[in-house]
Amino acid sequence: MPSQFFGLTIGYSGLLAANAALNTTGNNISNVETEGYSRQQIKQAAADALRVFTDYGCAGAGVEVLAIERIRDEFYDVKYWNNSTSAGEYSMKSYYMKQIEDYFTDDSTIEGFKTIFDSMMNALAEVEKQSGSDSTKLAFVGRASSLCDYFNSTAANLEQVQKDANQEIKIKIDEINSIAEEIATLNKQINVIEIDGKSNANELRDARSVLLDELSAIVDMEVIETPITDTNNPDRYTGAHRLIVKIAGGQTLVDGNDYRTMECVARAEEEKINQSDIDGLYDVYWVANRLTGELGDEFSLYNASLGGELTGLIQMRDGNNGENFQGTVTDINTLQPGADGKIYKEVKVKVTNDYLLDMNKCTLSDSGGKINLGNQIYYYTKWSFDADKKEYTFTIDESPNDANLTSNRLGKEASIGASLQYQGVPYYMAQMNEWVRTFSEAFNKILNEGYDLYGDPGNLMFTGDMETGEEQYRFDEGLVDGGKRTLSVDDDSYYRLTAKNFSILDAMVTDPDLLATKVGQTEGVDEYKNVERLVEMINDETKLSFRGAAASEFLTCILSDIALNANSADTFYANYTNMGNSIDNQRLSISGVDQDEEAVNLVKYQNAYNLASRMIQTMTEVYDRLILETGV
Repeated sequence: MPSQFFGLTIGYSGLLAANAALNTTGNNISNVETEGYSRQQIKQAAADALRVFTDYGCAGAGVEVLAIERIRDEFYDVKYWNNSTSAGEYSMKSYYMKQIEDYFTDDSTIEGFKTIFDSMMNALAEVEKQSGSDSTKLAFVGRASSLCDYFNSTAANLEQVQKDANQEIKIKIDEINSIAEEIATLNKQINVIEIDGKSNANELRDARSVLLDELSAIVDMEVIETPITDTNNPDRYTGAHRLIVKIAGGQTLVDGNDYRTMECVARAEEEKINQSDIDGLYDVYWVANRLTGELGDEFSLYNASLGGELTGLIQMRDGNNGENFQGTVTDINTLQPGADGKIYKEVKVKVTNDYLLDMNKCTLSDSGGKINLGNQIYYYTKWSFDADKKEYTFTIDESPNDANLTSNRLGKEASIGASLQYQGVPYYMAQMNEWVRTFSEAFNKILNEGYDLYGDPGNLMFTGDMETGEEQYRFDEGLVDGGKRTLSVDDDSYYRLTAKNFSILDAMVTDPDLLATKVGQTEGVDEYKNVERLVEMINDETKLSFRGAAASEFLTCILSDIALNANSADTFYANYTNMGNSIDNQRLSISGVDQDEEAVNLVKYQNAYNLASRMIQTMTEVYDRLILETGV
């Protein structure tokens, strides 16, 4: 039979439960504006009844507070993370495509390609009218120089975009490292609190969820949480949990208290992928030993499952519209030792893609780089191209590699860089390079076939400045051997011309009379037939074509690409943002704090507290009467 004071104990348990509920409600109200906070509520149950050996058998023993739980639906968390990954990707694309769009603007406020090109053509038309006038030729050369300046500045702007995206990749990798460390620390703290199987580390779990929200925007991730069982009794759960975070298609980042970090390593000059890439683009490696800084396997930035802001940044930095170097190894030869004493090997690679057969579209590095031969990385120091055989020849330096280059690579696939089906900075650089090469080659060819004011054979007009010194390229078309044209990376060819070094021949800037306006050596100073050929060539897409259009349509072709990509990025980003807001609202409807609901709870739990207090007061009066008046 229970004690005479049993009723007081029951009232006291109700008082404790109501007090816990009031405190929990107060905590909810205090955190109504706290980011990531999940609403909490008490979990209570009737205390175990006492067997009193009477007719009614058992007597209720009051209430017991089992736990304070956070209200959270993991289903909406997963939906939010998946959507956040997509939104993160398109946020980066939208931001950088807007910049590129601005750089190609041509309107009443900014002189772009069309305005400058039309001005040059108008100046050339004046030369056609007055080919013997120094002032008209000087004006034309000045306008042509403005065209070169336009390409130089646009190339510099695109380089800055690539530099910014590259730097932001490092920032995002550092953020991943920081988040991984914090999650691992929180995992340990949570398990310390919850190991007894009774306590819930609600605030720590909320802090971890906020970190996972941040991580989901940077990279695609998967979160797995499983209970930890007693090794001696697998059916007994300890109360602790093992949380695993995997990123980029299943690569483990965090496993319980342990975590992995990554490090960005800048590419050396001889590791460039594209001719117009800036120096120091980052590759990312897993850190094998955090104490020594030893690096492990490469973290693939071209993983199709990468996702998030990292994917957006990589595609903007390295996107080549799928036009990377691809071919098949057909021959391997050992060369005689070079001047440095090293033994080099020569690899021949057969290609079939049209963009690899036109040197005006060539994007191969001019300073050496990495080439993948049958899934093994090697370093090439130089290359050449045989147009008739449709074959590239690479000179391979084996010294940086662990594996020797042997005949087992014959028939294997050869590639340089990754095929990224997005039009990023390398794509727009390649488009500009192709235009200046195609235009300059056709323009210079007509000038070389004519004669200048002095009766001398015509000089080229458009050229490129060499990186060192003040010399300029002369474009000797490469080597000719037995009627078969071959081109080496070291040749003074139009491959050396890029949007960045595009310029006017210095001698022609000084003396515009070097402009070859005549088709005959003995013609008079006013003869303009060669200028007529230039105008006809520029306006006739059958004689000078860029992507099937005349030279003057360059901006139209580029802007069609930019507008499509920019609009697509903006549209997807807006859609995923709206979806994210909708999912977050659904998530908040469950886990968020509702002020009206908490106000009702305050009244409800206040009444419960008052009733429990009244119960104790009543029982006190009973005990007073029992003790003081009955003498018990």
